[in-house]
Amino acid sequence: MKIARIEASYLTNVPITPPPLLKEPNRASVVIVEVETDTGLVGYGATGGMLPWSIVSFINREAAPALVGEDPLLTERVWTLMLKRFNQRALTGVWSFATSAIDIALWDIKGKCFGQPVWRLLGGAQNPVPAYITFGLPHYTREQLAEAAKFWVSQGQDKLKMVVGIVGNSQDPDEDFARVRTVREAVGPNVQLMMDANYLMSFHHALRLCKLCEPLNMTWFEEPVYQNDAVLLADLRRQTTIPISAGQNEGHRWRHRELLVHHSVDILQPNVVCVGGYTEAAKVAGMAQAFNIPIANGGAWPMHNMHLQAGMSNGWRVEFHYLSWMMYESVYQSVPKPVKGWVTVPETPGLGLDPKPGIIKEYRTPV
Repeated sequence: MKIARIEASYLTNVPITPPPLLKEPNRASVVIVEVETDTGLVGYGATGGMLPWSIVSFINREAAPALVGEDPLLTERVWTLMLKRFNQRALTGVWSFATSAIDIALWDIKGKCFGQPVWRLLGGAQNPVPAYITFGLPHYTREQLAEAAKFWVSQGQDKLKMVVGIVGNSQDPDEDFARVRTVREAVGPNVQLMMDANYLMSFHHALRLCKLCEPLNMTWFEEPVYQNDAVLLADLRRQTTIPISAGQNEGHRWRHRELLVHHSVDILQPNVVCVGGYTEAAKVAGMAQAFNIPIANGGAWPMHNMHLQAGMSNGWRVEFHYLSWMMYESVYQSVPKPVKGWVTVPETPGLGLDPKPGIIKEYRTPV
């Protein structure tokens, strides 16, 4: 079996259901990669990230011609070929997102070829896996945050995450604390609560927010400081009792290694659509295991990341970021849902994530 065709498409303006309490229309975008073999098997990969046009152009103009004729089952070989030919110095960015999408599609093919779901091929450590809802968007007022949190608890969800670090155009840890406290008071002490600054806070603001929120029993503080600075994260971790997590947009194992060797995190967060697909994410999970560190999904893309979390023995939980979750509902034929804080990964061969008929053609934006 050989790779016969690789094609990336940028889907834009895909309508999605707006979050609870918000009525404005929402739109999503996604880069989808199709890998077709000479036997007719087709695998689908996906990625997000910045510079989507550059990702699409690189895949279609550079990666695809280089990979046609390769065996799609030899995922380690293909990944290494991509590194040696296009990224000898292990930079991140466009290469990492593009390689992720291609690698994901190859694992989809591998699963379909062998009649096994990807999570089983990765090791099959556990199924179902814990799931949490990222509900706390910056668009909400304090009152809306409380109402939205109570809505999700009423749906049986017991793990919630909210955004902090974005208050207008400035940072205000006191306002962030007020918002987090409002949610904690709304849901009570038994709901696990996480906060995510999307690596946008200065160190001293992040530290102040940690000190304010320590009495609220936070499950983790995700990517609190600028650029996921490994040294600053380690310093922050030493000064707070709140567990620190990071890694959702890091582009390969070497960036994750920096977080581990500097003792920067309590939870490592490789994201398969950013880190280089399942081939690289499995290596990151193995490194984390050597440090006795669990991995957890951050950065959304639950339907792809649930296979990693279920496959690895140190996999912990899957993020159902509402906006990303609704993108899957709009684009793919069959999408698992979290039930009472857990999600069951399907037994469908491959990823079980084939796009809806005609969806790529309908929302594909021409280059």
